[in-house]
Amino acid sequence: MELQDYFENTGGTGILATSDSDGRVDAAIYSRPHFLDDGTLAFVMRDRLTHANLQSNPYATYLFIEQGPGYHGKRLFLEKTGESSDPALINRYKRRTPTQTDGEALFLVYFKIDRQLPLLGGQRS
Repeated sequence: MELQDYFENTGGTGILATSDSDGRVDAAIYSRPHFLDDGTLAFVMRDRLTHANLQSNPYATYLFIEQGPGYHGKRLFLEKTGESSDPALINRYKRRTPTQTDGEALFLVYFKIDRQLPLLGGQRS
């Protein structure tokens, strides 16, 4: 729950980085993750490059930069564990209103956290 509390109470900017099976990298602005009871986290995503990359490479990194002076935040190293296109389930987690999605396909993509590091520094492995 410590990480969930952090994201619920800390303002900032999140970036989700993925790559395809050939290693071509993409990074996109993403809101704070949703934490599920089983310890996994999820993001609601459109069917764009980030989602496409996760079809062939399940690994991603979420970088969160806290608002305020200096450089503070978190780096989460993630592995995709599944996804759902169930509209009722997605609507439970959406932070935007339905009109803001323009009818585009949405997915709720689940991840386990492989490793967590601070924004700056950390260990090498």
